[in-house]
Amino acid sequence: MPSLRKRMDAIFDARLPRLSAAGLDAQARFDLLQQYGDFSLAYSTYAQPDLQYFGDANGYIAYATKMGHTFVLGDPVADPAHRAEYIRRFVAAAHAPCFVQISRETAAVLETLGYRINHMGVDTRLSLDTHSFAGKRNETVRYSERWLLKKNYRLIECDGSLADAQKVREISSNWRSGRIVSRREMRFLNRPFGAELTPHMRRFLIIDPAGHPVAVLDFDPIFRAGHAIGYTVAFKRKLAGTTPHAEIGLTKFATDRFIAEGREIVTFGLSPLAAITESGFLESRFWRSLFVRAYHSRRINARIFNLQGQAAFKRRFHGEEIATYIGFKRRTPLEILALLRLLKTL
Repeated sequence: MPSLRKRMDAIFDARLPRLSAAGLDAQARFDLLQQYGDFSLAYSTYAQPDLQYFGDANGYIAYATKMGHTFVLGDPVADPAHRAEYIRRFVAAAHAPCFVQISRETAAVLETLGYRINHMGVDTRLSLDTHSFAGKRNETVRYSERWLLKKNYRLIECDGSLADAQKVREISSNWRSGRIVSRREMRFLNRPFGAELTPHMRRFLIIDPAGHPVAVLDFDPIFRAGHAIGYTVAFKRKLAGTTPHAEIGLTKFATDRFIAEGREIVTFGLSPLAAITESGFLESRFWRSLFVRAYHSRRINARIFNLQGQAAFKRRFHGEEIATYIGFKRRTPLEILALLRLLKTL
């Protein structure tokens, strides 16, 4: 029998306008992704289960609903010249949808439609044509890789021969058991971890001196015009007790591989609520203040999600911090509650 909470969600969602589905199967979405998936969340809009799609054969918007609210994931996957059209069409069809982790370009379109636009964190990006791990500021990053190699760890790209899906699943389960909230994983902004890679993902491993995999680092591709121009960190997992040098050293190893291949960018994904300032758009001061307080809250960092730790790890690599935005019309506590539930932080 459905829980009371699920029944209430169904009642709320029944009030939403019925939107025409894009009618795109997985292959059609992937074809669009390869042409226009040039932002960090693009691959997740294709690969994440339980999303809905609005659009047509030339582009789509990915979204989900919760408690009678509609939430868009990232920018439209469409020709950049036509993204504004998809945004306007979706806003006209949906009931005041909220747009989450969007670019400045999407935010600018939404402002013309009466939206308030707030910062929601930063995405850290390395431009690989100019990035170097040389110099004093990257000394600790280089040291982590050297330490691993000196201690006879191997850093490799996975071809499936050293860590099958079951082994990777065991590493992930072990890692999850040590999380602040171990009984659930975040959704929407993150998709569920998959032990088996989906098309064009890349996986890197650390093999300990005894020959056992102890850490996993997965990347999603970032596409433009049919080519993978770079990658974004999708998942990090390691066995409890594995050296803290593992994640740093393996990230450097993978990034060096992408540089050697001539890729353009690596992104580390969202640092939620980090570096919140005035957005430069018409915004909600109330939510800006609340986001800042949440980021600095000891209780939230200790018991819900380690916001500060996420940001600190990514800042070790000295990339460019690109502001990401949230756009909303309602700006009500109920809308934020619905988003937190969609993210499974509550």
